[in-house]
Amino acid sequence: MTNSETGTGPRSVEFPLRVPGEAFPPPRYEEYRRDPGLVLTHLPNGNKVWLVTRHQEVRAVLTSKKISSNPSHEGFPHISDTIGVPRPEQIPGWFVGLDSPEHDRFRKALIPEFTVRRVRTMRPAIERTVDERIDALLAAGDSADLVADFALPIPSLVISALLGVPPVDRDFFESRTRTLVSIRTSTEQQRDLASRELLRYINRLIAIKQDWPGEDLVSRLLATGGISAQELTGVLMLLLIAGHETTANNIALGVVTLLLNPEWIGDERAVEETLRFHSVADLVSLRVAVEDVEIAGQPIKAGEGIIPLVAAANHDPEAFACPHAFDPARTERHHVAFGYGVHQCLGQNLVRAEMEIAYRRLFERIPSLELAVPAEELPLKYDGVLCGLHALPVRW
Repeated sequence: MTNSETGTGPRSVEFPLRVPGEAFPPPRYEEYRRDPGLVLTHLPNGNKVWLVTRHQEVRAVLTSKKISSNPSHEGFPHISDTIGVPRPEQIPGWFVGLDSPEHDRFRKALIPEFTVRRVRTMRPAIERTVDERIDALLAAGDSADLVADFALPIPSLVISALLGVPPVDRDFFESRTRTLVSIRTSTEQQRDLASRELLRYINRLIAIKQDWPGEDLVSRLLATGGISAQELTGVLMLLLIAGHETTANNIALGVVTLLLNPEWIGDERAVEETLRFHSVADLVSLRVAVEDVEIAGQPIKAGEGIIPLVAAANHDPEAFACPHAFDPARTERHHVAFGYGVHQCLGQNLVRAEMEIAYRRLFERIPSLELAVPAEELPLKYDGVLCGLHALPVRW
């Protein structure tokens, strides 16, 4: 019998919700879904936050006009000073932290850069990038760490090319991004420094593109004039982080899952199922009620924080049959791995293309690929805002 059923109020759980090295999604998510109403937690700063775990209710939160993504509102669930959504005055242009109509201005300017047609034109360059990484793997021997040598470089090189960033700066972006998204392995001071270093670099990049425009996204956005140079700083920082770390985690986890389920190698449907199955951006969609609202029968007062748990929603048996099974043939295609509603991920077409090309070319060119350690010994990276692997040792 749950706390709610005994009349003692909603279940209250500790935050952070995950333990490094444990299975993902955490088994506790299934317990949370079985409770009527919502689950309550408190952030390190003491603020009350409601956890939403069922698919239908996560989508309701992400589309409610009574619920905001703007971190300036009182009660917004700031995980820490340096993790989560920055306030507009901290980093102008971080548009995922804006509501309509302010958010719509940025989205309108960026949508043409990530359409299916635009991404289709990028596929040959993505394929060259993937093949170059596989060439390097084969030249180095018969084993590798596919996180460091494959999964991380591919999206880093792709997003760098899109933004007109020199490839030699890839290591800089990778290291700063990893610092920014880690809850446990980096300090507030380290994350603050990484953020400032990224912003300084991006400001220099914008200044260069203003004087010497090229055939890249930065130059095109500057030319349209819909986004100011100051706002563009936040836009680019967001694109670098969102387009790099999340894609790398999906590539690495997808390779492992295909090695464990080889009957699905070569099936393009594996991309969509990998996105649902692993739900790497579990803690990204932070929200706050700006009016009194009711979700799952639970009254939420204006000023109370809300965290829709993406992985819990994508493993909800009411929405997906046998949700803990990796089944690319499933007919349910309504996962929320990219969010839902007006804030749905702009770059989802690019992410899908990178994943599909990475899986296809890797298994075509290295058909004897196998894990170098048992799957249960892989170092899971479930200790930050995003989920993934610290390393993926393989051999062939």
